[in-house]
Amino acid sequence: MRSARVPLDWDRVTVPRGSVHVIPHRCKECHFCVDFCPKDVLALSTETNAKGYRYPVVAPGKDEACVHCEFCTLVCPEYAIFSVEIPRAEVMA
Repeated sequence: MRSARVPLDWDRVTVPRGSVHVIPHRCKECHFCVDFCPKDVLALSTETNAKGYRYPVVAPGKDEACVHCEFCTLVCPEYAIFSVEIPRAEVMA
């Protein structure tokens, strides 16, 4: 359901898409990326890395929800996660 308020440039705006990448062995399970993701794209894995920490994974059903805001990259103290923008041509295909 769309809201009654629609931006004037709604037909010209494209929402970016991203692909999340995790480096599991760097993660220390701080939860920052999971807690602060504005689209709730991330969840903690049931598996652990060699240090015994659960690392983030893309939550079930959220494969296409990342908007490449890169907030996960900014809040990760261990540089264990990043996103890459998916070019618009690949999104449309």
